[in-house]
Amino acid sequence: MFNLSKYKNYSDNELINNYLQSNNNQLIGELYNRYSHLVLGLCIKYLKNKDDASDAVIQIFTNLITDLKKHTVTYFKSWLYVYSKNFCLMQLRKRQSELKKELELKENSTLIMDFSNPEHLIEKEKQITNLENAINLLSNEQKICIELFYLQNKSYQQIESITGYTNNEVKSHIQNGKRNLKLKLTASNNE
Repeated sequence: MFNLSKYKNYSDNELINNYLQSNNNQLIGELYNRYSHLVLGLCIKYLKNKDDASDAVIQIFTNLITDLKKHTVTYFKSWLYVYSKNFCLMQLRKRQSELKKELELKENSTLIMDFSNPEHLIEKEKQITNLENAINLLSNEQKICIELFYLQNKSYQQIESITGYTNNEVKSHIQNGKRNLKLKLTASNNE
């Protein structure tokens, strides 16, 4: 394992150039040590939530592993500022889009629930059955995390203590589980 202290005297550009030549992620780690606190402050400013901001910082520096290879960076600090700001804005757009979909779903489910028509109840029962079947087709990790998070309203921390998974594993299982559920339900509805 490398000692990061030997990189402390490197300029940002030297770190980036060495990274591009060696693919040594510890060089990105040194950039993280230098700038993560600034990126965290920026993310808190935009995302208004410390947990979301902390997650964003990790994601931003993880993305640098591939994105630094795609861009020519002359002034890293100012480039990182714009890069991080754009990441936060994309997160806000995604959040807004998800909220809009959620509101539409609630609106539609309210309409379905308002009807006492047996056809609507049969359709609702079919949807619930399809959802249960799709959940059962997920990997064990995804199934457990999805059920705990959405059906039992457990927090990430509670899921971590119940399952023993790390915070990132819980988030990954939930995110991948949601995506797989959507794919399975779409396939089921097309049959």
